[in-house]
Amino acid sequence: MKPLKEFCLSVVDLELMPTALKVALVVGSVLFVINHGSALLQGQMNRERWISGGLTYMIPYLVNIHGQYTIRYRQMARRGKANSNRNSG
Repeated sequence: MKPLKEFCLSVVDLELMPTALKVALVVGSVLFVINHGSALLQGQMNRERWISGGLTYMIPYLVNIHGQYTIRYRQMARRGKANSNRNSG
């Protein structure tokens, strides 16, 4: 359960957020245009489409945060192993 709690905290980590926001803006915008562009241009955006549009930006954000978190977690685990190997020798 600890990794899940740490991941949830990483969603608002100020070190990870800038990259995730940039990715969400670019990828989310492309996906928004693909999925909702014609509805937007035709004035057919309803409440459900706006909610879906918001999620279109949230998913790339969360995926990027997950990637950054995973890299950080693995690096910390490697450092821990390296430190324990030094101390045992």
